[in-house]
Amino acid sequence: MNRGAQCLVLHAHLPYIRHPEHQHFLEENWLFEALNETYLPLLQMLERLHAQGLQDCLALSLSPTLLNMLRDPLLQQRYLAHLETMQRLAEQEMRRTRGDANFAPLARLYAERLQGAAETYADYQQDLTGAFAEFHRAGVLELFTSAATHGFLPLLKTEPAAVRAQLEIGAHTFRSLTGLEPRGVWLPECGYYRGLEAVAEAAGFGWFFLDTHGILNAAPRPYYGVTAPIVCPNGVAAFGRDPESSRQVWSRDAGYPGDFAYRDFYRDIGFDLDLNAIRAFLPDGENRTQTGFKYYRITGAGDHKLPYDPQQAAQRVQAHAADFVNRSRRSLEAQGGRRDPLPLIVSPYDAELFGHWWFEGPDWLEAVITRMAADEALSTATPSAYLDAQQTLQRATPSASSWGEGGYNGFWLNPGNDWVYPYLHAAARRMTELARRHRQAAAGSLRRRALQQAARSLLLAQASDWAFIMRAETSESYAFSRTRDHLARFNCLAEGLDGDSIDERYLQALEVMDRIFPDIAPEVYA
Repeated sequence: MNRGAQCLVLHAHLPYIRHPEHQHFLEENWLFEALNETYLPLLQMLERLHAQGLQDCLALSLSPTLLNMLRDPLLQQRYLAHLETMQRLAEQEMRRTRGDANFAPLARLYAERLQGAAETYADYQQDLTGAFAEFHRAGVLELFTSAATHGFLPLLKTEPAAVRAQLEIGAHTFRSLTGLEPRGVWLPECGYYRGLEAVAEAAGFGWFFLDTHGILNAAPRPYYGVTAPIVCPNGVAAFGRDPESSRQVWSRDAGYPGDFAYRDFYRDIGFDLDLNAIRAFLPDGENRTQTGFKYYRITGAGDHKLPYDPQQAAQRVQAHAADFVNRSRRSLEAQGGRRDPLPLIVSPYDAELFGHWWFEGPDWLEAVITRMAADEALSTATPSAYLDAQQTLQRATPSASSWGEGGYNGFWLNPGNDWVYPYLHAAARRMTELARRHRQAAAGSLRRRALQQAARSLLLAQASDWAFIMRAETSESYAFSRTRDHLARFNCLAEGLDGDSIDERYLQALEVMDRIFPDIAPEVYA
């Protein structure tokens, strides 16, 4: 690892969205857009890194909800249909922009990228979980996972069984869908409270990530700050986010993605063109939405936008990659050449930032990794590779923290969403009672199936995404209805179990709609 190492971490997560009761459902596009713009480009990048013989390039967490959606036959079929629709749109756009020196090359670029996505998806036989697992086995990256439905654990801790279930079901899902053993866990939203490390250890996890202040405010204070992980009293390691490398990518004002040469995310033909010109390519034919066909660069802070120039953007990618590596090198050199523990820079990001929100993000990431591979002063490292190098680490207990706005729980607990938690806590208590009372239910019996479905409904209601969306006020009506509906389903199943009056047709309908965690073990609540 030379004089120090950089740990690049991507967290890939989407809430569980699957609506077989509708022919088209707008929010399912979140997955399809991420496949086109993030997950498939990341796999293409990993192919190139593997061809160069590079190892330990980055760590990637795949949340259990995302893993289930990537493996779902219905969503796979719907993605292929979406891809075909976008390819037809690309053909229309190439005809529409023919002769336009600025836009015609971009229309061809999008057509080529969609064709590349289709070929990559076919090459891996629609099994992206297996594809990422193979790159883990080849040593290119380290794959790990998160809590079952990404529940914000600090606000579930009043019911310990709820936290235990989130982590243990998350670990089990990862094992069953990838065939791998997860050595670490992404705590949803990096949310930590004292004692959570014990639950993580019981679920089989040996390390996790925290925001900067979760490490800096540890007891005792870490001697090396966030340039080395700390070890909790039970032996589980905690890695702290490096603030400088975070600002370089995340900052709205100073971060690389805001460069004026990069593609503007918000200018999309889904909103720019006449509705009749794009009606056939919208999920419901009426409501405008993002299509991925964007022809302008950021240009500046105002509404005036210049045409996007891929070559100019590519030059900025290389300049920003060089700047990032140079800054990392200087940060490591500032540690005075210590060898034990070796200086480490931990840089975690949402995976969907790369490609979806920041179009040039995958190219930048690849440029950073290849530059570090050729650098004599630093290298990339995965969390487990760093720990396996037998570093001498300080023992300390992290402080409560998250990586959300304000650094604690405020984004998930505020007047816009605080009504949720009394219902979630009451449902978790009731789930524990049900699991204990019906622990003898035979496998495959109606009672057992109802108990399993009740657990699924509770887990889906606990997803941190719904509280986040309510606070962000983006698709708040959808987030509200998802929370309400899952809690209502849970209560209906619980009443049926308590009264020995389970409605089998209703249960079958829920099993069809929520095809997640098929072998869930409700005993985790007992």
